[in-house]
Amino acid sequence: MLKTEHKIFCSDARDMNHLDDQSIDLVITSPPYPMVEMWDEQFGSTDSRVKDYLEAADCHRAFETMHGVLDQVWKELHRVMRDGAFACINIGDAVRTLNKRFQLYPNHARVLNKFTELGFDALPLILWRKQTNAPNKFMGSGMLPAGAYVTLEHEYILIFRKGTKREFKTRTQKKSRMESSYFWEERNTWFSDLWDFKGIKQNTKNDSLRKRSAAYPFILPFRLINMYSLSGDTVLDPFIGTGTTTLAALAAGRNSVGYELDSSLLQLLSENLEQDISFLRKANCDRIKNHLEFINRCEEGNKELKHRNSFFGFPVMTLQEKDMKLSFIEKVAEIEKGIFQASYYDDAYIKCIGPENLTADSFDPERFIQNALSFDSE
Repeated sequence: MLKTEHKIFCSDARDMNHLDDQSIDLVITSPPYPMVEMWDEQFGSTDSRVKDYLEAADCHRAFETMHGVLDQVWKELHRVMRDGAFACINIGDAVRTLNKRFQLYPNHARVLNKFTELGFDALPLILWRKQTNAPNKFMGSGMLPAGAYVTLEHEYILIFRKGTKREFKTRTQKKSRMESSYFWEERNTWFSDLWDFKGIKQNTKNDSLRKRSAAYPFILPFRLINMYSLSGDTVLDPFIGTGTTTLAALAAGRNSVGYELDSSLLQLLSENLEQDISFLRKANCDRIKNHLEFINRCEEGNKELKHRNSFFGFPVMTLQEKDMKLSFIEKVAEIEKGIFQASYYDDAYIKCIGPENLTADSFDPERFIQNALSFDSE
């Protein structure tokens, strides 16, 4: 039976002494954004010069000092990541007026430069178009020229690799890689350099908590985890906030580690981990449902899918999808303070459909989806 562990530390990620060298397979995070006012206090509490520079409207020193705080975290990432591991950093640029001067502060460029300086290899990045602004929203002087500014509606997902490509030499490693594969049509969407979905509001009624957190939607880390890691790998988020990365790791059957300074956000994370397990199962059910819709489109277009997945029984486009499996979570329990353990069903297909219906022709997709969402612990 697959089990995963999820550790949450109320600690400063500039010193991740809980983690051994080369122990992390994937990093996914969204740090506080320098020069965005909601994070001034957080940066100022770490380096007192930030407040002085902002009060003096010394924008460039403030920008660089804030990034200096993040640089120490990036240096720790290089220590704890395995060779071949990926780091995915969601970061947005900032716009701000200081001393009557409106400027763009290119956070993504500054982070990219630091990672390459540390020895990471920069890979093609993803533009995330958040759709947070209305079509008629603008910055500046309305209809009058020479004073308006384009809207800032996208963020970056910077992607880095430490060292050379990850190798899969043993039979076990190769088997795990095949079982962790994704659908052909998912590949075509996920590996596009433009993602287009909306941001989200925080799942909390506490306005002060919401102001101190800016979590990305669940789909963002869930995609990245499936793209860049294997089942059973360990995912790190050094700025875990409300725990979206942890939830995505749970749904994908990965271990996770997270760091967060704000203890009130950790309480919210604990509440999120205790939410209805069906939400986490639904993430993989949606993948199956989308694939079944893809199969129908292929059949309608007289396009033959020549291969068949041995776990679920339905057709797939490529031979690499033949051994693909998905993890369906059974339960989550806090075994120690800040440490959660999750267990998964051994064979979700058999539990949903029943051993008497294992032939490909008798696969019942609607029953699978319905039953997978309503598993009961035995």
